[in-house]
Amino acid sequence: MSIKIGILGYGNLGRGVECAVKQNPDMELVAVFTRREPETVSILTKEAKVCKVSEVEGWKGKIDVMVLCGGSATDLPEQTPKYAQCFNVVDSFDTHARIPEHFANVDAAAKANGTVGIISVGWDPGMFSLSRMYANAILPEGKDYTFWGKGVSQGHSDAIRRIKGVKNAKQYTIPVEGALESVRAGENPELATRQKHTRECFVVLEDGADGAKVEEEIKTMPNYFADYDTTVHFISEEELQKEHSGIPHGGFVIRSGKTGWGQEHSHVIEYSLKLDSNPEFTASVIVAYARAAYRLAKEGQSGCKTVFDIAPAYLSMESGEELRKNLL
Repeated sequence: MSIKIGILGYGNLGRGVECAVKQNPDMELVAVFTRREPETVSILTKEAKVCKVSEVEGWKGKIDVMVLCGGSATDLPEQTPKYAQCFNVVDSFDTHARIPEHFANVDAAAKANGTVGIISVGWDPGMFSLSRMYANAILPEGKDYTFWGKGVSQGHSDAIRRIKGVKNAKQYTIPVEGALESVRAGENPELATRQKHTRECFVVLEDGADGAKVEEEIKTMPNYFADYDTTVHFISEEELQKEHSGIPHGGFVIRSGKTGWGQEHSHVIEYSLKLDSNPEFTASVIVAYARAAYRLAKEGQSGCKTVFDIAPAYLSMESGEELRKNLL
């Protein structure tokens, strides 16, 4: 029997989840829920239905795992606890500082209703988080470094687009090459925020907008750009669409550590990603964890989980016997 998947939100991430479900033969997409008028939303899976968000509760018992594809700023803090009351859920909540609060809210809702909620699934948080945890456990004497990019930061791009006078924008996060080389060499440098990444912005202005004012607002924006060396380029909408229409990303998680009685031997653990499509890769991770949510629920478990709590075998379509034979 296939795992019945629902998607709530059909933007870049929702479309990525639909594509990922297609690649997993033990799953089927049964419904997409949207805030738009359903007749205006065209999906690729002919067998699945497109429904209004207001119809979600009527699908209780018909969907095994609901994948929540909203934004972390305002959507997921409300949606994940709410829909955990009806379904097993998976989200990609990525506001790191608020993960403990979000976990507590989802945990309470899921335990009260006998469902499983897996939060903060993707590549960071997600696969990068696992890399950091494994590396810390293996090399307790050491230092962690995470570099993001080169890639499009969707959150930072959105922050620029909200500035008055900005018509459209893309922002790239770029690792500082010298810092990356120093870490890889095991030099364990102390790096300030500004020393690890730069930010490059490509901005389309509204007619009559003050470019100098927009640039100043970008460069001084707290939590986004103020702590970084930031370059702003003003370009046309045509150039933005031609040269910057993709959503690539990636990065590196590195732990540099020591072993030996006198810590005489150095080791570097590195995990890296190079992604053509940030949302499609994130969606692929989410879908693997949707399988885990389904299996955990079948075992009678409930409550909130993160990637730290779930054994790798729960993610795979293969049986334990197949995994031991083919991958161990």
